[in-house]
Amino acid sequence: MKKYIYAMMLVLTGITMMQAQRMIPRQKGFEISAGSLSCDSPWRNYYVNLGLTANGKNGSYQLWALEYSHQYSKYKGLHLPMETYVAEGGYSFFVVGDSRRNVALNVAITGVLGYENINRGKDLLQDGAKIISEDGFLYGAGGRLSFETYLCDHLVLLLQGRIKVLWGTDLQQFRASAGLGVRYNF
Repeated sequence: MKKYIYAMMLVLTGITMMQAQRMIPRQKGFEISAGSLSCDSPWRNYYVNLGLTANGKNGSYQLWALEYSHQYSKYKGLHLPMETYVAEGGYSFFVVGDSRRNVALNVAITGVLGYENINRGKDLLQDGAKIISEDGFLYGAGGRLSFETYLCDHLVLLLQGRIKVLWGTDLQQFRASAGLGVRYNF
């Protein structure tokens, strides 16, 4: 009878001690996020980001992403579209969180390379004005502060604040954004 009691205690202890392992080194993840580039009109000025992650040690991870951002600039009642296509890669460092990685705050540093398109390549406007800003390649660096929480064992909810510093552009050199995202860890 004693061995049955010990066996049941061992099984019950094992069930309560079992937890999913999170942020396993070399574990891969797919991330999708979207957000606003400005507070003026968040539905007109937005970004969409697709990324891959590879976990490192201590809750840090590498990230690679492709991003499309769309903004409007106002000129005499016209809305001029500005589109940016960007690839970025970098590393996200674990800052603070609980021991089981249910909640974490990470800071990322990235390198950015992309292309910028202003008014879909059209230089002249309807009233005869000429756009002097040109389409072209851009490069720079980015930073990201992300609050991450696990919804279940493989699904992570992200709340992000980001900034990019870009060179080679005729528009804003500093571009801030905020958004939400979801990551699925394989």
